[in-house]
Amino acid sequence: MAMAEFEVRTDLALEIRESFEGDGGEIRGVVLEETKGKSSDIKITRVVIKNEEGAAAMGKPMGTYITLEAPLMSKGDEDYHRDISEELADHVKEMIAENVREKKGERLSVLVVGLGNQDVTPDALGPMVVDNLLITRHLKQPKAAVSGIVPGVMAQTGMETAEIIYGIVEQTQPDAVIVIDALAARSISRLGTTIQLTDTGIQPGSGVGNHRSKLAEDSLGVPVIAIGVPTVVGAATIVFDTVDALIQALSSAKSTEFAAEMIEEMNMEEKHQLIRELLEPRFGPMFVTPKDIDASVKRLSFTISEGINIAMFA
Repeated sequence: MAMAEFEVRTDLALEIRESFEGDGGEIRGVVLEETKGKSSDIKITRVVIKNEEGAAAMGKPMGTYITLEAPLMSKGDEDYHRDISEELADHVKEMIAENVREKKGERLSVLVVGLGNQDVTPDALGPMVVDNLLITRHLKQPKAAVSGIVPGVMAQTGMETAEIIYGIVEQTQPDAVIVIDALAARSISRLGTTIQLTDTGIQPGSGVGNHRSKLAEDSLGVPVIAIGVPTVVGAATIVFDTVDALIQALSSAKSTEFAAEMIEEMNMEEKHQLIRELLEPRFGPMFVTPKDIDASVKRLSFTISEGINIAMFA
């Protein structure tokens, strides 16, 4: 019996690009650009999906995906996080300028949506960011009118998030929506150290296989910018990486070299599928998060909210 295709659960366009052979720039319809940020430790990767061929290859909508990678993002250095906030602000302003019609003499109106469940720490990033925002729609702040909403999850409200946001957008008519959400990653090293921005909107819960209605310009009628940080990784992925390390260990000794060769003969898809078939019937589709996720999410919520505040008011 042929094995079913293994789906690497990741919300990061950068990781999908990395899953292709070559340098990623060889994917037709996909443009890749890598630069350094304000700090030399911050790496910026821009993935632009230009056409339907690129979208089909990547499994992502056409648009721009910007990834900020900072290995020290998980640390509590305030100056370092300020650099990240300023870098994030530059890209938020850039995406707004590219997607929102200029309003001469009028202040920009932005609705910030904090997706997730604030009672579940790895999923609490969105609500915590909104808690830290400078909300000004009800004030005579000349630069920007920022409003915020934490719509909760369906188990709490009985309503699709898209239904709630659509109603708010229809009533308040913002120029743009910024959606904040926790993401799933393929690589453990990217948990809490990576921020992704995209102008394509977001499908809540997609990284953990819990697909909800999409929040995007074609459904809400206004540009949607999504900002996310990976906080979980699939258990099957961790086991897969461990198996690779095991193969290297077995290969180093003559007595176990044969066992290593047997595993190596399986292709990547077969290895992934075997691990899934062993894990999921017993434990279900498990996701893993770092032990210090509470401190990481709290710290990153301030970093992201500060980035949005700078973009709106600086």
